[in-house]
Amino acid sequence: MTTKRIPRIAGAVLFALASVHVWAQAGASDASAASNATTAAAGGMTGKDTRAANRALRRKVYAAIVEHKEINAGDISVVAKGGAVTLNGTVVDASQIDKVAGIVQGVPGVRSVTSKLTVKKPFGGQ
Repeated sequence: MTTKRIPRIAGAVLFALASVHVWAQAGASDASAASNATTAAAGGMTGKDTRAANRALRRKVYAAIVEHKEINAGDISVVAKGGAVTLNGTVVDASQIDKVAGIVQGVPGVRSVTSKLTVKKPFGGQ
């Protein structure tokens, strides 16, 4: 009696394993297709490449601002995403807001500049 059961159980186990294997491969190809679509939509760049390009642009923008000694670049933060640059922080004079935006606009790779810079008020001043 047990000799008749063993092949039946073995067959059921093999069928279950084959089903799981086929299901796993179908899911993997769907994930691969979604990954390829995302890469194609991003212009062929992976997420890692995009982040590296954003960091490189951010460094270029900082380097351009630092060249102007009258501007304290340490009070300015730069966020770069796909060529769009956002500036946050403070400057000592209102005229520097437009100057910084102009400097950033001249950096290769910058497509747009959003300036959220404000004028730093002196302590105890008005």
